[in-house]
Amino acid sequence: MAVLTSQQDDFPRWYADVLTKAKLAENGPARGTMVIRPHGYAIWERMQSELDRRIKAAGAQNAYFPLLVPMSFFEREAEHIEGFSPELAVVTHGGGKKLTEPLAIRPTSETVIGEYMAKWVDSYRDLPLLLNQWANVVRWEMRPRIFLRTTEFLWQEGHTAHAGESDARQYARAILHDVYEDFMRNVLAVPVIVGRKTSRERFAGAANTMTCEGIMRDAKALQMGTSHELGQRFSTAFNITYSDADGGRQLCWTTSWGSSTRMLGGLIMCHGDDFGLVVPPAVAPIQVVVTAIKDNGGAVVRAASTLADELGRRGVRVRLDDDVDQSFGRRVTDWDLQGVPIRVEVGPRDIADGTAVVFRRDTREKTSVPLEAVVDGVQSLTDEIQIEMLDAASARRDSVITDCSTLDEVRDAAQAGVARVPWRVVGTSGEQDLAAAGVSVRCLQSTDGGVPDEEDGLAYVARAY
Repeated sequence: MAVLTSQQDDFPRWYADVLTKAKLAENGPARGTMVIRPHGYAIWERMQSELDRRIKAAGAQNAYFPLLVPMSFFEREAEHIEGFSPELAVVTHGGGKKLTEPLAIRPTSETVIGEYMAKWVDSYRDLPLLLNQWANVVRWEMRPRIFLRTTEFLWQEGHTAHAGESDARQYARAILHDVYEDFMRNVLAVPVIVGRKTSRERFAGAANTMTCEGIMRDAKALQMGTSHELGQRFSTAFNITYSDADGGRQLCWTTSWGSSTRMLGGLIMCHGDDFGLVVPPAVAPIQVVVTAIKDNGGAVVRAASTLADELGRRGVRVRLDDDVDQSFGRRVTDWDLQGVPIRVEVGPRDIADGTAVVFRRDTREKTSVPLEAVVDGVQSLTDEIQIEMLDAASARRDSVITDCSTLDEVRDAAQAGVARVPWRVVGTSGEQDLAAAGVSVRCLQSTDGGVPDEEDGLAYVARAY
């Protein structure tokens, strides 16, 4: 009996199987919540580490802001509260008494951070103010799916204030490209499509929203990270002002940007196969597992342990699997499910021949390698796998993109893949028509692959998570 449902037979069921059998996560006790198991959380920690390093390189500093936000804060920015009202969870009682003012459990932190930016910014010398926080948020979800859409999820959210519009715009785009796109391509090996959201799809209260859209193995799109130019709306609502060089009082220009545990769902669905999870080496908590097949007077385990120790000294994240009392087939199945990029197999025959078998999880290729060459070979193989996983994912993405010239062509192509079409062919009315057909404009991209300044360029249309 197959361990997993095949992707071709039932992709949603396959996804649920991987979550359970790779021991990534499961449903929490309250509807829409999730419990992230140690293996899933270890991957999230690697994501956090890589993203955090890039965020700090962009100049932002980490801080923390309250989980509970007075409802009056949301009411200061009309479009913001209108956009989030259906998703808000609100605390009305505490300590056995009705609260004088209801408190929202943060769905995002523009309002509360805006309140404190107004306190912390006085002069142009205080700008830019670049903040980030790692936190949980709550958005009441009607159709929860672990990692993809849950009532509570983990994320990072960045919030910045700038003296000028161009500075804010440049920073929002630097986050999009130098932090998110770079991380998703070079760490997650997900070839995201980067572009601008339409006015219909942009963040509530934003002047401009930019996005990284991943294309999954079932040809659906997944929004994996967004960066927003907020203009001066929140500065006006929260009085975020500064004294300029001439002593005049000016409104700041602000941005916000975020990515979440949804990226874990994207990682699973972009790379996973019918054997389970496939994790790129750059983000894998365990890059290599050295597996002793069976022991013969202790020689096999000693050889496997020596290889694991040397790999560890070289900086490889390695695990020794010396549980020779358990069947080799079951152990291999478990490592396949967990998506460990490389498996080194050592058995009595290998010891006799002075070799080991190196297995690549992404291509499922096995190669016999001299024992003395295993460590150097594995080190170079991690880089090779990382590059080739991105190339393979790019090829899969490109294979489902169809260039279209009419709305009818777009509608048909987007039901099975991704339609690419000039935005002028779609327009606002066409976007509404496509939404009625269950597909959406994921982003707009200029013909040179950049982010257009206005609603223009090429539209990517797809079914979405």
